[in-house]
Amino acid sequence: MARTSRTARGSANRCAILAVTFLLGTSGFAEAEPPAGLPDELQAGPQVAYTSVGASTLEPLEVHPRTSLTIVEQLRHNHYLKKPLDDTTSSEVFEKYLALLDSSRAYFLAADVRQLEKYRYVLDDALKRGDLTPAFEMFNLYQTRLTQRLDYLLAQLDIGLDKVDFTQDEKLRIDREHVPWPATQSEMDNLWRKRLKASVLSMKLNGKELDEIEELLIKRYHNRLKQAGQTNSEDAFQLYVNAYASTYDPHTQYFSPRTSENFNINMSLSLEGIGAVLKTEDEYTEVVRLVPAGPADKSGLLKPADRIIGVAQGENGKFIDVVGWRLDDVVELIRGPKNSVVLLQIIPTGSESSDERVISITRNTVQLEEQSAQKRLLIIDRNGMEQRIGIIEIPTFYADFRAIQRGEPNYKSTTRDVRRLIDELKAEDMQALIIDLRNNGGGSLQEADSLTGLFIKSGPTVQVKTARRPANIYSDVDDHVSWDGPVAVLVNRLSASASEIFAGALQDYQRGLIVGSQTFGKGTVQTLIPLNRGQLKITQAKFYRVSGQSTQHQGILPDIEFPEIFDVDRIGESSLDGALPWDVINPVVYPRSGDIEPALDMLQAKHDSRVSTDPDFLYLQALALKNAETRRRTHISLNEQKRIAEKAEDDQWRLSLENQRRVAKGDPKLESLDELDELNEHAAGDNAEPFTEDAMIRETANILLDYIGITHQIAFVDTPGDVSADAARIP
Repeated sequence: MARTSRTARGSANRCAILAVTFLLGTSGFAEAEPPAGLPDELQAGPQVAYTSVGASTLEPLEVHPRTSLTIVEQLRHNHYLKKPLDDTTSSEVFEKYLALLDSSRAYFLAADVRQLEKYRYVLDDALKRGDLTPAFEMFNLYQTRLTQRLDYLLAQLDIGLDKVDFTQDEKLRIDREHVPWPATQSEMDNLWRKRLKASVLSMKLNGKELDEIEELLIKRYHNRLKQAGQTNSEDAFQLYVNAYASTYDPHTQYFSPRTSENFNINMSLSLEGIGAVLKTEDEYTEVVRLVPAGPADKSGLLKPADRIIGVAQGENGKFIDVVGWRLDDVVELIRGPKNSVVLLQIIPTGSESSDERVISITRNTVQLEEQSAQKRLLIIDRNGMEQRIGIIEIPTFYADFRAIQRGEPNYKSTTRDVRRLIDELKAEDMQALIIDLRNNGGGSLQEADSLTGLFIKSGPTVQVKTARRPANIYSDVDDHVSWDGPVAVLVNRLSASASEIFAGALQDYQRGLIVGSQTFGKGTVQTLIPLNRGQLKITQAKFYRVSGQSTQHQGILPDIEFPEIFDVDRIGESSLDGALPWDVINPVVYPRSGDIEPALDMLQAKHDSRVSTDPDFLYLQALALKNAETRRRTHISLNEQKRIAEKAEDDQWRLSLENQRRVAKGDPKLESLDELDELNEHAAGDNAEPFTEDAMIRETANILLDYIGITHQIAFVDTPGDVSADAARIP
């Protein structure tokens, strides 16, 4: 393949840096062994690696000092957390700014960091004065180092990849957050040589030829240099003030005018797009969550923590590599008109970078009706008797606020819909009810409050507390109860905010069983404050349960726990750096509606016994253990045969696990993972419910039936001869 000369590439603009908000280095580790795996001339490094930087120095705009002073005052007076702006905070800002600039410790040398240490304890005074000199000096140094690294990569590619040696027994560390900064230039070069080698090997294992890989990487690094040239003072300012804002909590952020125009990229995507919440993690675009009933959610092909590495338009479109792109630019590619197709090249969560997949999603508009609560009836045969369990799935806590403002009497809301669905299920002789809040990211606080009121006679539901005021208590004030029978709330790691308020209230009241896995832990309230330039999203309050426990960080702990299928190190409030802690305030007076605690030990024992032989739960448990094992990996091999063997072993394990489940359930064995992927894609296209979802619903129903049986026995012992007709139907 003909390669563009190094001289010809020199015309690319190398003078600026891509905003670090959207470009952080990939993980890697500089091992102690001498460089290996590339030709000798590559090991030596390019002779012109550090000569092309004619960096134009970025400086703050005239308006930036005044804006920074406003941000400082807003945070000091209006944030929920009260903290002094002193040397301790200065050191925090310094560390967070370094982490935002170079989280993988792959750009700055140890000498650079020592040079910047002079600012560790002066940033507090600089912030008080509106002095941005330290911030821009640090940013400009990073700008130089980033450009040098991209130059280095392009020089390596100039020499060619045809003699790369993948037989060397090398490793690359995949988490460099706490490793020392590279001490020498040769150590830095060795690190980046390995990173390049890792990228090449991943593409090679995905079936790409070296010429194709070389062309793709040249385009990738040129594109990153081009985007670097578009970085401006606004990007540097936003990054620095966000380093300060993040010392309060990870949800407090400053948005520059550009990002303020569309600060909630997630909502833009949910209007006409795929319906996904995205963020930048290192140099990848990562999925945070899916909009309920959105195209991505309906497809079943995209999951939280998946990484998007390429985007193509139409069924046969050509992929554009988006590794290292700004988030807003990636969003522009993914957006598109209704009914058009977008192809995404992804690395599934928990997979190595060599495990790429291509998925197709048809863009659409999410309608409120599609996010509405839905019901179904599950009929279980237990001991020869038919048991009827109602299931209400609530994707989000919604209310048609426009209809409410117009005074329409029949406006749509979660509470209204659930009340109607309960009545319909009661007409079908429902004996117990499951409220399914899995993947429900929250929504209207008022709806969480009023929905709780459908299950309790009256009383407080949640406390909302700001920093300097007593907690504001939301309450249900009517005595109407839509359902007074047995109820379970099914949650998972993606159940957040309003979902946690509802689940926490039913748990505190002992009104319902909470089943599933630990919830997200989003227990803070943010508000937007317009500034003279841009806007500030600031945390002003926290949610507390009626018991006084916060929902923040810890979330809701289930009464009966199911295997965790999500990566809790990457998903959930506890995975966010600097998240506000779980704490407790005074409880409020509330009447318990039930007495579930005495039955929990028996329920747990029955659950454990049942799932010990349940093929689906055995599958989930094995998958959870495997995922935990994968998360503990610290290095990846750069030896091709080892990687092939590792992938073959992982594939065989997955196929064997799947077939164990299938044989136990009487289904035919699969011959390959391709056959399994085809089945999964077909099920996703038909909007079929995955077996894991069915298993969790089924087991939740069995737990409810256990509970009915246990409480019936207790009632029979306490008051023999006074058993209701309804209770007598339960075995």
